[in-house]
Amino acid sequence: MSDAIVHCDVAAGIARVTLNSPSNLNALSDAMIAALSAQFSTLAQQDDVKVIVLRGAGKAFCAGHDLKEMQAGRASDDKGAAYFADLFARCAALMQMIPALPQPVIAEVHGIATAAGCQLVASCDMAVAAEGTRFGVNGVNIGLFCSTPMVALTRNIPRKQAFEMLTTGQFIDAARAAELGLVNRVVAADQLETQTMALVQTVAGKLGSAVKIGKQAFYAQAEMGVADAYAYTADVMVENMLWRDTEEGISAFLDKRKPDWAQ
Repeated sequence: MSDAIVHCDVAAGIARVTLNSPSNLNALSDAMIAALSAQFSTLAQQDDVKVIVLRGAGKAFCAGHDLKEMQAGRASDDKGAAYFADLFARCAALMQMIPALPQPVIAEVHGIATAAGCQLVASCDMAVAAEGTRFGVNGVNIGLFCSTPMVALTRNIPRKQAFEMLTTGQFIDAARAAELGLVNRVVAADQLETQTMALVQTVAGKLGSAVKIGKQAFYAQAEMGVADAYAYTADVMVENMLWRDTEEGISAFLDKRKPDWAQ
């Protein structure tokens, strides 16, 4: 792995993006936010990439914002207001990039995912966690309510459970995270990479253009009323049905053969 703060390797249509700052538990420093945003922007333009895996080097997935850097930012101007406003705007933009990416993003989580690190997991399309992983939005323990992580968290898990996590600062384990819907599955720590890649390979084996249009529709319809959602997704289905590769997929299913997709 290179020394870059974010490392990416692409093979067989799969991009593995690694947060590579283990000395501070892959904290979302200014440099990390910039590098990860740039990497996602690059991957968004790569049609040959079907799935993105997001993982962390070292002992943890991500410990949230870099508190030492935040304290330095506070001292850099009048009580840090401008710095903090810019920081949280950049972080929010990063989190919103993930559902906007054309490819599914699957988090491969181990160690801890706290505060903005938990927000990062919640922002991904799917997540696989190792047994023993802990999740928390624990800023309240130091007097900082995790208001921005709350946005993604409350769109992943039931509100009362989210509010309990936010107000108590207590951690939940991987099994509880799966029960609440924060992660898709929990696997043995020594099987994390293998099991994550099994899920990745399953998704990557589908027609990429169908997954792409489906991901876009998934998030768009979730913001609509039921009638509007059905009208919108019907249009998506019509577009999808008219594709050559979809026609081939249906024919292959009926003929009991493997589809010969162009993409």
